[in-house]
Amino acid sequence: MVSKLNIFKIGGAIIEEKDALQQFLRLFSQVDGKKILVHGGGKKATELLHRLGIQPKMIHGRRITDVETLEVVTMVYGGLVNKNIVAKLQALGTNAIGMSGADANVIEAHKRPIKEIDYGFAGDVHTINGPSIAALLNLGLTPIFCALTHDTKGQLLNTNADTIASTVATGLSNQFDITLNYCFELNGVLENIADKNSVIPKIDSITYQKLIEHGKIADGMLPKLHNCFEALEHGVKEVRIGNLGLFEKSTSNYTQLVL
Repeated sequence: MVSKLNIFKIGGAIIEEKDALQQFLRLFSQVDGKKILVHGGGKKATELLHRLGIQPKMIHGRRITDVETLEVVTMVYGGLVNKNIVAKLQALGTNAIGMSGADANVIEAHKRPIKEIDYGFAGDVHTINGPSIAALLNLGLTPIFCALTHDTKGQLLNTNADTIASTVATGLSNQFDITLNYCFELNGVLENIADKNSVIPKIDSITYQKLIEHGKIADGMLPKLHNCFEALEHGVKEVRIGNLGLFEKSTSNYTQLVL
């Protein structure tokens, strides 16, 4: 029988707000069986860049990662945020292990090619070491991935956390029955961004294209949904987007993605 694996990606206000993070981690720690957590931390990185007198550079909502920025995101993602999450989970009885893609060579990436825009040390994932991640899970450990990968040549790369969650799920889909959860401050994908209760309960690939055509989905939600459907097309059983309602089995207070 194939083991079930829950993968959660958290971002937005859940990471930024102490109480929201603690509530999420408490619920995450109560999830039975094998699980993985992937996190971002972009707002904290931006705050530290400002404190250090470094002007953050963003184009189309994506961070330009120069040498100084890479040093800061490495400290924030791989250090401050990751280790705080690991310590809090240990206190809740979850034996967590903090990881970047370089640890145990679990996520290999390459520097994003320069086209119209040079994103600097931004990484695009190309290989997931599924057996190594599975070995950690089978030891009873819970991997906590930050948004850093490596190029196998000694270079760390800043990598989108949504993409890491999707590609890790895809890379493990031949070994586990996977549910991929994107957890942030909204109730799900909204029909009307001004109405937080206008959650679309289910989106298939046809509905997805119609929502794009009608301008209902834009900005940061576009790449998130792209990652969701990529995962579904490559063996992930279920993908869900929502807030802490994702943990409430008796409700449908989230958006479910289906092919």
